[in-house]
Amino acid sequence: MANNPKNNPVTEIGTTNDGMNTLEKVVAVYENNKKGINTAVTVILIAVIGIFAYLKLVVGPKEEKASIAMMRAEQMFGIDSVNLALNGDAQNAGFLKIIKKYDGTASANLSCYYAGVCYLKMGDYKNAIKYLNDFNAHGTVLAHAKSGLLGDAYMETGDVKKGIAQYTEATSDKEDDVYTPIYLQHLAVAYEKNNQTEDAKKAYTRIRDEYPRSFQSRDVDKALAKLGVLN
Repeated sequence: MANNPKNNPVTEIGTTNDGMNTLEKVVAVYENNKKGINTAVTVILIAVIGIFAYLKLVVGPKEEKASIAMMRAEQMFGIDSVNLALNGDAQNAGFLKIIKKYDGTASANLSCYYAGVCYLKMGDYKNAIKYLNDFNAHGTVLAHAKSGLLGDAYMETGDVKKGIAQYTEATSDKEDDVYTPIYLQHLAVAYEKNNQTEDAKKAYTRIRDEYPRSFQSRDVDKALAKLGVLN
């Protein structure tokens, strides 16, 4: 049978042959299923309210308390009192306690970074690696610093391969004129230790050509000359 207005179930826009328009049909469907629909809506509403309440009443105060607790630890870190910064004292929490007590907060996450640096300064490279790896640097300005510090820690443990991998990551941002030249120098030294002379030359050359105003560029010509590169 041909598909024409006479046999089409919709004879007018929004109206069917049974005389009900679209809105009426929606209402009818709701009336027939309102118990299930209302239950689903209630469950969703309760979940949304629960999430909001958790963020407002639990996460908010927890974040604030963690931030306040962290202030003293940061002060100790700032004056290079790494043991107090890490472990705290009778009155103040250190980074380790903040990590444990305020797990899931931004302050606890940042405390992992601080703890890693403290352990690195103390010569405990195993724990330095652990806490630096625990630090989620995604979206922070410390992402390249984290990689560079991990490179230092791995180099201290004798794992040159992992050290090179971390230094490579730390020097991946060409626009960063703070961390990149520092860790390019570390990378070049690591390559030298691993007998990768050509790669060491490339790292030193990047310092000379891309970061001529950096502190690391001052002795780069001597380093290149030692590797046989003469201006």
